[in-house]
Amino acid sequence: MSIVLYHHPYSRAAGTVWALEEVGVDYELRWVDIQSGAQKAPEIVALNPMGKLPLLTDGDQVVTEAGAIALYLADRYAYGKLAPAVDDPARGTYLRWSFFAPSVIEPGAMAKSKGWEARAGQVGWGDYDSMLSSMEAAIGGRQFILGDTFSMADVVFGGTLRYMLRFNMVEPKPAFTEYSERLAARPALQRADAKNAAVMKAHGLGG
Repeated sequence: MSIVLYHHPYSRAAGTVWALEEVGVDYELRWVDIQSGAQKAPEIVALNPMGKLPLLTDGDQVVTEAGAIALYLADRYAYGKLAPAVDDPARGTYLRWSFFAPSVIEPGAMAKSKGWEARAGQVGWGDYDSMLSSMEAAIGGRQFILGDTFSMADVVFGGTLRYMLRFNMVEPKPAFTEYSERLAARPALQRADAKNAAVMKAHGLGG
C-alpha cells in the first residue's frame, strides 16, 4: 500500500482520515502513541523534524500539516472533483478558505480561549469578532464553501469548525451548526469517524 498515514485519533491526523475517505484511495493507518511521546521517535523526526502528526507518506513523497495533506490528496487523486482546476475561478475561493482555517481560525480561537493579549493589526488572526464574521461569510447562505459543490476546502475549513464547536471554542451560530450537520451527513465523514472510533477502542482510549 503506497499511502501511509501516521495516526493517532487525538491528533489532527483524525481529520486526515476524512480527507482520505473523501478521495477514496487505499491507505494504511500506522499507530503512533503520542501519549507516550512516540511522535518524537527518530524514525518519525527523520520524516517530520517537528515530531508531530499528521504525517503522510505517498511512496517517496512526504507531506505534513493537515491542510497541506488534504489539498495534496485532492490535487493528486480528485483533481477537478474535490479540487477545482487551476484555471477554474473557484480555485481562489477554495484556497482562500482552506488556508483561513489553520492560519486564522485555529490560532484565533486559541487566543480567545486562553485570553492572549495581542493587537489585532499585529497578528494574523486579527480579532475574534472579525474572525467569526468572516467564517459566517464563508458559508452563510450556501451549502458548502463553493456553493452547492462540496470540495476539500470543506474538509479543511469544516473539520476545523466541527472541532471548535465540539470543544466550545467558537459560538454555535446557526450558520455554523447547520453547516456542521450537512458535513456530518457525508458517508466519507461517517466512515472516518468510525475508523477513528475503532482505533480508540482497540487502544483503550476514551471518547
